[in-house]
Amino acid sequence: MSTTRVLILGTLLDEPLNGYQVRRRLETMGADNWANVAFGSIYHGLSKMADEGLLDVVESGKGGKTVYAINDTGRFEFHRLLMSLWYEIGPIVDPFQVAMTFMDRMDRGHLLGALRFRTDELKRSIAMLERALGSKQAFGAPRHVDENLRLSSGMLAAQLAWVEEAVKKVEEGDLP
Repeated sequence: MSTTRVLILGTLLDEPLNGYQVRRRLETMGADNWANVAFGSIYHGLSKMADEGLLDVVESGKGGKTVYAINDTGRFEFHRLLMSLWYEIGPIVDPFQVAMTFMDRMDRGHLLGALRFRTDELKRSIAMLERALGSKQAFGAPRHVDENLRLSSGMLAAQLAWVEEAVKKVEEGDLP
C-alpha cells in the first residue's frame, strides 16, 4: 500500500487543491520526515488517482496548475486505506539495519567511529524534533501532528539506546 496515496487523499478531504498546495500541506505536517514522501510523486499520484476515478479535476490549465477534489469513491478508498494502516502492523524500514547486517565487514576502528558519529547525529535529530514540538501549529498543522514528532523522537531514542550499548559491546569485543 502506498502511504503517499493515503496522504494525498487525506489532504484533499477538506477542500480542492493543486499539487503544490498538497505538497505544502504535507510539508507543514512534517510528512517529509516520517512518511518517506517523494514530493515529485504527488503530481503523478494526483493524475493517476483522477484517472482511477478517486479524484475529480475541478480546474485545469490555469497557470498550468490542475486543481483536484476528492469524490465519494476517493473518500471510500481513503477510509479503507486509513483503517488498514491503523490495524495492520508493518515493518519499520530503516536502511541502518542494512548497515548493521554487515558490521562484521568493518574494522573495529571504523565501526566505532561510525557508531559514535551516529550517536551524535541521533542526539541532534532528537533535539531538533523536540524543538519542533508545538511549532507546526503556527503554520496550520493540526495539534496531533506533534504526536508524529513524538513517535519519531521515540524511535530515534530507541536506536540511540541501541547504538550506545553497541559501542560498549564493540569496545569490549562482544560485537561483531
